[in-house]
Amino acid sequence: MARRVPTDGAEGLRQNPFGALDAGVLGLPSKPASAAAPQAQAPERNRGRVDITREKAGRGGKTVTVVGGFSGIGLPEKEELARKMRAACGCGGTVKEGRIEIQGDQRGTVARILSDAGFHPVYAGG
Repeated sequence: MARRVPTDGAEGLRQNPFGALDAGVLGLPSKPASAAAPQAQAPERNRGRVDITREKAGRGGKTVTVVGGFSGIGLPEKEELARKMRAACGCGGTVKEGRIEIQGDQRGTVARILSDAGFHPVYAGG
């Protein structure tokens, strides 16, 4: 029969019920050496400032979120960022003249995606 733990608030409740368990006795594998020390997270990259603007002029009254001011990245990476933005916003978009254009006022979602990619998004304009 198992030993009962008193429930009247005595000293028995302050002990660790799992303290007597030993991984070697139970045949469990020991903790790997890499899991023993917590791993330091890589510092966030600062890939520069990008401007997020909302434009309506010359677009037939439709609102478009425009991301510009990229430095040091090429067209393939801009296309990949635009794809992520389109998927997250659930709308269309494209890369034109080095700027990413996303349909609708999606500034918050676009800023989050850019922050996750290591950029420093700034709301420019009105």
